Amino acid sequence: MRNPRPLVIIGDALLDRDYEGRAERLAPEGPVPVVDEMAQRVRPGGAGLAALLAAFDGREVALVTALGRDDAGRQLAACLESAGVRLIDLGMEGTTPEKIRVRSDGRTLLRLDRGARAGSAGPLTEDALRTMASASAILVSDYGRGMSEAAGLRAALARLAARLPIVWDPHPRGGEPVLGLRLATPNASEAARFATLPSPSTGKGQGGGAAGMSAAGDGLASITERGRILARRWQASAVAVTLGSRGALLVAGDGPPVVIPASATDTGDACGAGDRFASAAAGFLADGALTADAVADAVVVATSYVAAGGAAAIAVDREGPSPNIHRPRMADAQDVIARTRLRGGTVVATGGCFDLLHAGHVSVLEQARALGDCLVVCLNSDASVRRLKGEGRPVVGEEDRAAVLAALGCVDAVVVFDEDTPQALLERLKPDIFAKGGDYAVADLPEQRILEGWGGQVVLLPYLKGRSTSSLMQAMAERARA
Repeated sequence: MRNPRPLVIIGDALLDRDYEGRAERLAPEGPVPVVDEMAQRVRPGGAGLAALLAAFDGREVALVTALGRDDAGRQLAACLESAGVRLIDLGMEGTTPEKIRVRSDGRTLLRLDRGARAGSAGPLTEDALRTMASASAILVSDYGRGMSEAAGLRAALARLAARLPIVWDPHPRGGEPVLGLRLATPNASEAARFATLPSPSTGKGQGGGAAGMSAAGDGLASITERGRILARRWQASAVAVTLGSRGALLVAGDGPPVVIPASATDTGDACGAGDRFASAAAGFLADGALTADAVADAVVVATSYVAAGGAAAIAVDREGPSPNIHRPRMADAQDVIARTRLRGGTVVATGGCFDLLHAGHVSVLEQARALGDCLVVCLNSDASVRRLKGEGRPVVGEEDRAAVLAALGCVDAVVVFDEDTPQALLERLKPDIFAKGGDYAVADLPEQRILEGWGGQVVLLPYLKGRSTSSLMQAMAERARA
C-alpha cells in the first residue's frame, strides 16, 4: 500500500529539450549529418525527472528545487505542475540549466549544455521545511549545481535522518551526502570517485591498506569494497552501487553483498535510468519495504524504463504528461513500427492477458519475435481480463504486466487495450504478421480477416505443454491448503 504522505525530492532540476528529426545525408561543408524536419519535445531532467517519474507512479510528490527566472524555468515549472508535482522553488541566481539533444532514429547526434553553475540556490524556506517534515521519505538528487548546499538543508536532513528514510543519489560534481542515510545510490564510477576522496575527518585517502582494492578494477570484490568504504564514510545503513545492464550490488552491514541482476534487454535508451532507480527505491522505502526488497524492485522498474525507451520516450507539455511508461503509449508502438518499416523490416504483433508470466508465454513471445524485426504486444487491460477470465483475475495488474513484458529482450513495445479482442488496435497498428499462441484454427480467428485487409498474415504458435496461468494458480491453491 502506498504511503499517503508525500515523497519529497530535493535536488537540481534541469530542462531537457530534444530535437528529433531525420538524418539521411551529410553536409557538403563537412562530414556531419544534416537533420531535417526537427520536432521539439521538452521534459524535466535531473531531480525534475525523478519527481516526474515518481508522480507517474501515482504518488504524492513534492519537489524542492531552485529555478531561474527565465523561459526555461517557466517551462520546467509548467511541466512539473502539469504532472501533479507540488513545486517548492527556492529561486536561483542565473539561468535554469538546460540539456539540449539533437536526435535521429532514436540516437543522440549532439548534446549542448547551458545554464547555472553551482552555488546559486536560495536558502531553505519554511514551506520547504514543513514539507520535508511531513514526508514519507526523502530523495536527494544531487547533480552538483548547488541545491544540496542550500542554506539550512543539510542541518534539516541530519535532523530527519533518524526518523525518515533518506535516499541520496550522488553525482560526480556534487558534494558528500549527509550522515545517517538509509540508502545511497552511486553508480560504479561515482562509487570509485567518492571512495578515493580524502576523508572529511582525517584528510587521508580511503583507498589504501585493506581498502586498496577500491582503487582499481570493476569486479564484484572491488565494487563491494567501495560500497563498504562509503557505507562507513557516510554512516549509511546501505549503499546500492548501480551497474547499468548488470543490475546493482547492495552492501548493508558486515554481511555478504547482495547482487541484483537486471533482466536482459538489447534495446533502450539508458538516459535517466539512475533517476528512475533512485525514485523507485525511495518510493518503495516510503511504503515500508525492506531495503533489499526496495533495491531489487527498483532494478526491475529501471530495467523496464530503459527497455521502454528511457527519458526520450517521455514527453510533457502544458496539456499534461504522457502516460506512465508502465501504461505504454500508442505513440511508442507506432514509433517502433515506423523505424522498422523504414529499414524494410517485418512488423510482428501478438496479444494476450499474460497474467502470471510463465515459460509458455516467454516461448510464444520469442517465437513471435523470430518471425520478424520487431514485436509489439497487445495487452488486455485489467477490465478486459476480468470480463474474459472472471472475478479474481487478473492476478497481476496491467501496469506490472506491461512492465514485465517491456523488460523482455524479445519485446519491442507494449500497448494496453480495453476491448475484449485486439481487433481495433490491430486496425491502427497494421502489423505484417499477427502471431497467436494456443490451439486454434485460423478460420476461427477474426484477426485473420482483419489482417487480410492490408495483406497481412495470421500464424499460430505452439504453447509449451503443461504451462498455463490456470495450472499455476491451481498449484498455488493446493499448496496453500496442504
